[in-house]
Amino acid sequence: MYELKLRGGTVYDGLGSPGVRADVAVTGDRVMAVGRDLGPARREIDVAGMAVAPGFIDPHSHSDMVPMMSDAQPFKLLQGVTTEIAGNCGYSAAPMDDAAAQEAQALFGDLAAGTAYTARSFGGYLDDIEAVGPTNHLAVMVGHHTLRLTANGMRRRLTPEALAAMCTLADEAFAAGAVGFSSGLIYTPGAYADVEELVALGKVAHRWGRPYATHMRDESDALEAALDEAIEIGRRARIPVQISHCKAAGRPNHGKSAILLGKLHAARVAGVDVRGDVYPYLAGGTMLHAMLPPEALAGGAEALLARMADPTERARLRARAEDPAQAMAAGLWRQVTPADVLINRHRDTGVVGRTLQEVSGAGDAWEALCSLITADVNAMIVPTMMAESDMRTMMADPLIGIGSDNGMPTGLDHPRTWGCFPRFLGRYVREEEVVDWPEAVRKATSATGAQFGLAGRGWVGPGAIADLCVFDPEKIGHDGTYDVPDVKPTGIPYVVLAGEVVVDSGEFTGERRGRVLRAGRGERAAGTAVAG
Repeated sequence: MYELKLRGGTVYDGLGSPGVRADVAVTGDRVMAVGRDLGPARREIDVAGMAVAPGFIDPHSHSDMVPMMSDAQPFKLLQGVTTEIAGNCGYSAAPMDDAAAQEAQALFGDLAAGTAYTARSFGGYLDDIEAVGPTNHLAVMVGHHTLRLTANGMRRRLTPEALAAMCTLADEAFAAGAVGFSSGLIYTPGAYADVEELVALGKVAHRWGRPYATHMRDESDALEAALDEAIEIGRRARIPVQISHCKAAGRPNHGKSAILLGKLHAARVAGVDVRGDVYPYLAGGTMLHAMLPPEALAGGAEALLARMADPTERARLRARAEDPAQAMAAGLWRQVTPADVLINRHRDTGVVGRTLQEVSGAGDAWEALCSLITADVNAMIVPTMMAESDMRTMMADPLIGIGSDNGMPTGLDHPRTWGCFPRFLGRYVREEEVVDWPEAVRKATSATGAQFGLAGRGWVGPGAIADLCVFDPEKIGHDGTYDVPDVKPTGIPYVVLAGEVVVDSGEFTGERRGRVLRAGRGERAAGTAVAG
């Protein structure tokens, strides 16, 4: 007798095959059989008229510290997401020494989910996450910012011994189970790195068979050069490359999706395993100080505040930000208007939910920006930068999967935090038919599982880990907005996590049953080694 059977649904295997009417039988944390007349189970759930898919895998998460929050956080499970890849954009919660932890808190403390970064090894961080228990499965990359902060501080130039120290720290992180290496080259201190530094770290990842995920050095005016750089790193280090949150940002760059996809396809023909992910929104989400040229943050948070207090420095930074000759490393200022920039986190709650234009009023928007940064270095924004046509073009391409780029599940965060996957399936698959259901499920599952080595996850079949999502194709969706983002998704009645029903009749059961997935820690099922 099986422990659980999902009866009568349309099963999508996650590999792109057409859906088939079948039952899915589960015992322990494994799928035991898929088919008809499978025999009895202790619990049987009638899912006729619904889709049964692998649990969704989010390749672009910033949930590194979410497990440290006092309460269980089901915001991903309610979307059907069973596994998140954290440590993106160069930001990982380890390895850090005391000085790095202090600087990280100052520069990107909003990603700490209301807790504090502390000095610890990468393995120690994974142990700590495991001890408190994630609500869904969590796999983590080691971040370039964090490696650089720990080995070199916020200095622009590497000290003679810093690169070797970074490589050692990366090697230790991979040994502890990091599933990849990430960079965020639009932000500091990552923006100070040259290609040689990134290739050196990429070669460490190569020795462990781990991929490289990058928030590229530019996603707007210098998109082409940034893509070439990312592909060069993958080619020289011989590692798979994941282009994070693919976009053509800024009104002057709308229409560049064809260029982006053309470069990815050409790179694959040339032997570089490069793919990407996209979220189904026209607005991004980032730090307010990303509006400035990265050089504004040279030396760290204190140096940034000193520049913001100096009228001459503010004027110099503005000139650089507005100089059309500065295609690279100019910040987001030239890519948006003040009306495009929604402030969604700030120490001054009076500005939260207002645009930069509304805050500046009749005054100068640049000066208002500098004042807002001075008041809260950790402030966050939701800037509208993309075109619908570009997003659809990228979404339809087989090399592009779905990733949320979520923030923290509190306050006025971007609606992608609570609704990325249901929005994609409801609006862009059911309503607008950008891709069909088998391809949509593949984009949300095996397309990411394969990239990050998550064997046993991202597909449905005998021997697969029983991470499953049951959704109603006619009802799945998310009605969250930028003003009211934390709306519960619709049309996802059941989610199974390692064989346990954790969303039951649309409600979270309340238990933290997620696992920390460490690369290289294999479990064995049906004769196949799979990541645990």
